Amino acid sequence: MRILNFDELKMEKPSIIDAVARGAVFIYPTDTIYGIGCNAQLSNSVKKIRLLKSRASNPFSVIAPSIEWVYESCMVTKEGEEWLGKLPGPYTLIFKLKNNCVAKEVNPGLKTLGVRIPNHWIRKLVAEAEMPVVTTSVNRSNEDYMTSLEDLDPAIKSGVDFMLYEGKKDSSPSRIVDLTENARVIER
Repeated sequence: MRILNFDELKMEKPSIIDAVARGAVFIYPTDTIYGIGCNAQLSNSVKKIRLLKSRASNPFSVIAPSIEWVYESCMVTKEGEEWLGKLPGPYTLIFKLKNNCVAKEVNPGLKTLGVRIPNHWIRKLVAEAEMPVVTTSVNRSNEDYMTSLEDLDPAIKSGVDFMLYEGKKDSSPSRIVDLTENARVIER
């Protein structure tokens, strides 16, 4: 696994975006904690993350490439619009889907999708890539999430193509808001 800092990412951005578009699985920082992701439209890459995390069926969320993409892909109510107004930020908003905008392995058997737009430079990379990117914590199922390189599970590290690293994170996962009916904050 190759570890890149922000300056290296800037210099290699076109090849990084191309690698993600073609199926790379990677670790990246957000405004909360580190995430592991891939192009959310590629089944094989999403399956690889499921294997690395030992997470058979719980849904993954995505970093949306834009607010417009959320409106095109999801059913957004008035209440949902209010929450979208809080983005970018530390929220995962769950909406009903309008179409098959992600691989079925992202949210197996569900017609909903968790959407994030972090208040972090990673959102600009995703916007430039023009694709939804899986976002889930870097950890095996039921284990602690990664806050620094020292926390990275060796089994996950061995299955990742590269990592965008910016040092230790002192935060907690995003707040989940279910907007499929009336807004409901889900406690973790």
